[in-house]
Amino acid sequence: MTRRVMSGAPVPVSTRRRLAAVAALGGMLMLVVLVVGLLFDNLGTVLIGVLGLSLAMAGAWWVVTEPGPRRAAGAMGLIVGLVVVAGSVILAVDGTDRIGLRLAAILVLTGVTLPCARVAVVRPRHGARVRAGGRPSRPVLLCNPWSGGGKVERFGLLELAAELGVETVVLDRGLDLEALARDAVARGADCLGMAGGDGSQALVASIAVEHGLPFVCVSAGTRNHFAIDLGLHPEDPRASMDAFRDACERAVDFATVNGRVFVNNTSLGVYARIVQEESYRDAKVETTTTLLPEILGRQAEPFDLQFTTPDGREIDGAIMLMVSNNPYVGAGRDAGQRRCLDRGVLGVVAATTRTGGEAARLLAASALGERRRSAFWWEFTATEFEVRSRSGVAFAGMDGEALELDTPLRFRIHPRGLTLLVPEGNIEAAERRRRRDLRATDLLEIAAGREPWTA
Repeated sequence: MTRRVMSGAPVPVSTRRRLAAVAALGGMLMLVVLVVGLLFDNLGTVLIGVLGLSLAMAGAWWVVTEPGPRRAAGAMGLIVGLVVVAGSVILAVDGTDRIGLRLAAILVLTGVTLPCARVAVVRPRHGARVRAGGRPSRPVLLCNPWSGGGKVERFGLLELAAELGVETVVLDRGLDLEALARDAVARGADCLGMAGGDGSQALVASIAVEHGLPFVCVSAGTRNHFAIDLGLHPEDPRASMDAFRDACERAVDFATVNGRVFVNNTSLGVYARIVQEESYRDAKVETTTTLLPEILGRQAEPFDLQFTTPDGREIDGAIMLMVSNNPYVGAGRDAGQRRCLDRGVLGVVAATTRTGGEAARLLAASALGERRRSAFWWEFTATEFEVRSRSGVAFAGMDGEALELDTPLRFRIHPRGLTLLVPEGNIEAAERRRRRDLRATDLLEIAAGREPWTA
């Protein structure tokens, strides 16, 4: 139930990349045909060969799409896979000459396919430019001194800001962050930054969008989801501060629900109900374990949430529903993260289990990697999405902030609507993250002249 949605004007693919994709696809097909064709007489050998070929192709994909240590690990997987394939070929083919010929053909095809695949998937740098007019002349950084256990003070962000010529405004008890940000704009700020958690990032970013100003995300929160998904260093907010000096522009999406901006996600159902509790901030585990039986027990009322899927199905009573600014990765290295923030789509996931048995079936399907096939799991993308409730209100957790919102909730994506200033090198880091989201089928899209992502 997952679909990829393109939005906005089509992005042209160069002839060079299209030809490279065609060559890579042809090389992959010929490798499969060659190996399976050689081994078809012996089932055991075929299985060994297919296993080796799978390992080699997985390793090759890491070589194509990953940097550093993971590329080295991919190269090792490729070598081991080719050795396994070679061994199976030796078992299946009689004659030294024929063995050498087949192995040479496999090596040549691999040597052609890998570089072609890499050329195809590496798109030209897009949107990476220094801000017109250079670095901002009157940047203002708003700081939450309590966020992330006191990262602002621990990393010396106020002193670093002074060195960079950035005015700082520190949030104090009783002060209103939105009012402080608006005051900074009124005083002539030409760039707003936020050193704090995700909820604060979203609020200040919304004011930057409203006034057409660039925004700087400084990873001074506890979890730093937005910073991580941007490709910024989550544990080193000083590195994020380089954005004020380097002033490289980058445009990403943001999302709204009933006009309110969020940069990560809005959760409804179980999580939204739990975060409403005053005790949740200081005792997350205890609060959750106390409330779950009350929320999900046999006597619990079904959740008052309704929505319509893209194929027209009416869903009622989702116990968990999350709408995100671009979809999250469900498994693997980047599980719980977004590899791209510029696809121009919302990610929607929901669970509709109502009994312990249904929950067990969903968990079993998840463990087997078949969650998307479950009747109790919904996952899709959209540019607009609506959630209804009969009561007219719904609890929500928006970028970690507990809210109660009027329904219907109308979600909308705003493609490339947020202009960021990022440190030099962040564009390349974001490109590496995006590349990990590619699949072999994306080569078909590129070969046909279509980008498999939103630019």
